[in-house]
Amino acid sequence: MAEIFEIIMILSFGASWPLNVIKSYKARTNKGKSLGFLLLIFFGYIAGIISKFVNEAYMAEISSKWYVLFFYFLNFIMVGADLVLYVRNSKLDKKAGKEA
Repeated sequence: MAEIFEIIMILSFGASWPLNVIKSYKARTNKGKSLGFLLLIFFGYIAGIISKFVNEAYMAEISSKWYVLFFYFLNFIMVGADLVLYVRNSKLDKKAGKEA
C-alpha cells in the first residue's frame, strides 16, 4: 500500500516538472524562481534514488518494481533541466539589466 502512495507522489511531481521546465524556457527570466528551492528538490531526488539502491527489500524485487526508480530518475532529470534553464535565465537577466 505504501508503494502505491509513493507512485502517486512521484507521478504527481512528474507531471508538474515538465510544465515548470516549459514555463522556465518560455519566460527567459528567473523572476519568481528560487535557486534554493530547486537545489533542495534536486538533492531530495538524489536522496530518494540512493534510498532505493540501499534498500535491500526493494533491490531484491527490482525486476518487478523498476518503474518506481525510473520515475525518480525522470523527475531528477526534469529538475536538472530546470536548473540548467535557471543558469541560462540568470545570464539573460544580467544581459537585460545591462541593456536597461
